[in-house]
Amino acid sequence: MAHTPKLALFSASKLSTPVSGGHLACNPVIDLTATVGDAGSVLSVWRSNDQLVSKHTERNQKALAVKWKEDGQFLAAGWTDGVVRLAGLESSKAVHHIRVCEPGDAKIEFIAWSRNVTGKRPAARNPLGASPSQDFTLDDRKSLLDLPYELTFLEVDTALPKISPLPVSGGSGDDMFVFSTTSSLEFVFRPIQPEEADVVHVMIVGTTDGGIHLSIYDSFVIGSFKYSPRAQPASSSTFQLCGHGSHPEISTHALLFRPQGESRMSIHLVPIDLTFVHYSPVNLSLLASKMTTMQNLLRYVKQTQAHMVGEWKSTRELPGRFLNAVKEDLDNMEKGPVTIVQALYHTVVTGHVFPPLKEWLVDSLAERGHKRWDKAVVSGLENLRSLVHENFIPTLERCGIILSRLLGIARFHDSRESIGFTSAQITRLMDIVSCLTVVAHKILLCVMDELEHFVAFSSWLRLEIDKQASSTLSDELTEKEATMDNVKVLTYIQRYLVSSPLEFYLGEATSEDYTKNQELVEDGVSLLELLDKQLQRQEAGQPYMKALPHVSFLVNYLTSRSNIVFRDIAEAEKRSVRFGQPTELSVGQKIWKQAVHMCSNRKIGATDATAYTAIVSETDRDKVTLFRTNIPIVNGISGPTTTEACSLVLPKAMTIADLKFLDENALLVLCHVKGESTNALVRIAHQSLAVPYREYRQGRALKTAQIGTQKEQNRLCTAFGFAKMPAGFTPVQMEVQTATKSRGDIPARVCLLGRDKAMFVTYALPEDWETAMSQLTLKEERDVSMVEGE
Repeated sequence: MAHTPKLALFSASKLSTPVSGGHLACNPVIDLTATVGDAGSVLSVWRSNDQLVSKHTERNQKALAVKWKEDGQFLAAGWTDGVVRLAGLESSKAVHHIRVCEPGDAKIEFIAWSRNVTGKRPAARNPLGASPSQDFTLDDRKSLLDLPYELTFLEVDTALPKISPLPVSGGSGDDMFVFSTTSSLEFVFRPIQPEEADVVHVMIVGTTDGGIHLSIYDSFVIGSFKYSPRAQPASSSTFQLCGHGSHPEISTHALLFRPQGESRMSIHLVPIDLTFVHYSPVNLSLLASKMTTMQNLLRYVKQTQAHMVGEWKSTRELPGRFLNAVKEDLDNMEKGPVTIVQALYHTVVTGHVFPPLKEWLVDSLAERGHKRWDKAVVSGLENLRSLVHENFIPTLERCGIILSRLLGIARFHDSRESIGFTSAQITRLMDIVSCLTVVAHKILLCVMDELEHFVAFSSWLRLEIDKQASSTLSDELTEKEATMDNVKVLTYIQRYLVSSPLEFYLGEATSEDYTKNQELVEDGVSLLELLDKQLQRQEAGQPYMKALPHVSFLVNYLTSRSNIVFRDIAEAEKRSVRFGQPTELSVGQKIWKQAVHMCSNRKIGATDATAYTAIVSETDRDKVTLFRTNIPIVNGISGPTTTEACSLVLPKAMTIADLKFLDENALLVLCHVKGESTNALVRIAHQSLAVPYREYRQGRALKTAQIGTQKEQNRLCTAFGFAKMPAGFTPVQMEVQTATKSRGDIPARVCLLGRDKAMFVTYALPEDWETAMSQLTLKEERDVSMVEGE
């Protein structure tokens, strides 16, 4: 180890609380590290040098698995309640909640992200579609755009005003705080980027009952699956997902399954064919992005509706308590019961005040009570107006734009290909959005009208309080009385004081009315025409459908019908998922650690896959067994596999602590060096011709090769030390990330977690391993020359 090159220290951090369960994940594009601490109850994101970026907790829940998305934008965390929560890069709030399993039935155990290319962008053509003529220079041809492609991904939403944040208080459910800040909104409603137009991100979640949950594009759920070996009887043990490998150009992924329980003598390598990634009638990225945006808009609409109802109730609750305080006294009057509406109307018209009303104005309500009343109603109505005008209606417009795009897709494909939804379904959703838009404008008109009349009523009420509280009528009070708009005051007392027209849209319908109206609207009638008739009947004082005009009814109906479309699309994609031929991999001993990586093999007209699996047994900690499984793929479907294997034995001084694949050319093995109390990182070129692979048969002895770090073996195996490693630091776990330039130039790096579970150290990996070793060789030769010269 004296002459091995040293990896440069990238960062070092010492946590205040140990990492629980080894749950540590490095961001692929930024120098951020996520850890789980406090016995699993706290999920933290750190910058280098102990800088805490965010902290996330869930009440009475613990994090069981964490993984960053391939583009570094989301951190997925599986919790004990069976929900995977996606936290945004810019915020600790969980912006997506994906139900994977029910608590008690199973637990989330494994999360993996992958990035797949869904298609090739057509070459640019000239404006007329003819072959390029000599009139176009080479630069001109490169700059030409493919018009159909550009129109497909033309984003109209970016030309609209941005959606405004919702108030922090007043929401409900898990999304209460998701839409409360501008940064969070921009993160949730991210438009699809041109460079991502042919890319789909896939998240695979494994549970302890052997389930596999599949979702794409952040949070669009495809469905759940369960793997069981075909050769195993139905009563055999459950197989759990423990490894995942993928390649951007291959729609087939490699999954590793291990049997549940203590018996881990073998694992199963299973190809899973995502043929909907290989071929989809609609561009998968476009469809998934629109569906995800629609889901988020529905969540936003639901929260806006909750805020609207809350603001409207705030305008009724306090005035209602004030009015109830005088109701009993007016009912017990000697000359007969008088309602508050009658009493106030009588006072406006005649100037006479009933004694109970006067006592209520002077003693109970008074100036302080009037200010509270005025503030509650004015602020509530103004907030309601803002919610409708700035939040509700703009969101409905965006829903309409997305639905019009989906309607065009459905009409284009018609019934020729299964895309999961029809034009009739989308037309129905557009009908519901139109009804909500009509109701929103009706609410806006009612709010403006009520606010105008309340201002007049509030001024009169304050005047009446001052008149009844003073013994004489001053000139100032006389002038105010002369300027009162008594018509608006009387109108408010009659129409708004006790009950508001807004109850017609924001009130609560009985369950009987809700069920009855639900059955009527499911008959397929035009919902917009039906709503128009009900509004006319209500204005005419005739019986009408009580629940239909309510915002809550329409929002729930829109959500339920949209979920049917989402489910049908997911089912169409789910039918395109299949498991390939499993391969049982065994080293004859209990398996300790495993890793898998997928590589592509391009050939004319197709791309096959090769899955490399590395296994370390619990007994032989100085030996890595490599399996090379060739997977033929035709039209996105995997065929019968063939497997080769070999065992590589490290020098006796080295003991394996962890291993991970870095890329198609490097398997990294973290080792402890006995006798020197040092650590090393060994790079094994698993695709090298020097690796002695031969046909694998279960039970057959594997070919074993002794490897070292000598100069002649550098093509197969190279060892690196660690510069500036903290004193007493012993790494026991490793995470690796490839180099990226997405958000700054960040080298490939390896993150090491210490035995104390509190310190993790990150080292930069060389861009060219061979160059690093050749530099060391030159240095050794110079040292030898100097010794000989002496």
